Amino acid sequence: MRDLQHSLTAWFAANARPLPWRAAGVTPWGILVSEIMLQQTPAARVHGPWLAWMERWPAPADLAEAPTADVLRAWGRLGYPRRALRLQEAARAVVARHDGELPEDEDALLALPGVGSYTAAAVLAFAFGRRSLVLDVNVRRVLARLADGVEHPSRSETAAERRRAWGYVPEGDADASMWSAAAMELGATTCTARNPACGRCPVAEHCAWLAAGRPQWDGPPRVAQAWEGTDRQCRGRIMAALRSAPGPVPVADLAWPDPAQLERCVASLVDDGLAVASPGHLRLP
Repeated sequence: MRDLQHSLTAWFAANARPLPWRAAGVTPWGILVSEIMLQQTPAARVHGPWLAWMERWPAPADLAEAPTADVLRAWGRLGYPRRALRLQEAARAVVARHDGELPEDEDALLALPGVGSYTAAAVLAFAFGRRSLVLDVNVRRVLARLADGVEHPSRSETAAERRRAWGYVPEGDADASMWSAAAMELGATTCTARNPACGRCPVAEHCAWLAAGRPQWDGPPRVAQAWEGTDRQCRGRIMAALRSAPGPVPVADLAWPDPAQLERCVASLVDDGLAVASPGHLRLP
């Protein structure tokens, strides 16, 4: 196990992408912002928005006081804009409960709006250098191949999977934090879901899946999530129109081929707190 851990962390030290939230001096708040933005969103899409966000709202108190419409405009095309609302709610909670400083306590982190077990663990590891179990989709894939010899992890995380994953995390805080970052990087750049680059994997000699000849996945079909014509696309189209408008937008001007779907999506955005309705119009909060 130590050879595997050393090989992976040495590879990471030499090959880690220079992502801005990894730079020296980034605050714990900056780490939390990056983790919320990176949920279901590739790092390449987050790079620019994160830099702009941190320049505009470098501390929780700055975001807590910002107009919600400005927050949603700044979120732009990152998708899943409810994350922006939860992030602002988290900022307000940090100001109210922790004097504007992100807490270095897992339970306190989990109590913040929009922070689940993965995000709390990632903040502990990457913001505070603490030992934690950072288990995102990339790390789960890496461990499924290394330990179980299967191409993909199960759709749902299990208690057995978490126990196994803990066995790979080094004991010391600094080593554990480095391991978490390295395993995530490996899954994002090398041990990818499609076309993994096994020939340049630093832990190939430890990989049960590679040793077995890279057997194809025989579990439940892994179907890509549809986009064209979905409510997600319709909601995104509406939000783009609201972000670009200086004031309320006539609902009649929201071009969408299915009027019933448009009405449903408008109602869902209002219910989610992402839009405010007035007779015949819609605007950002």
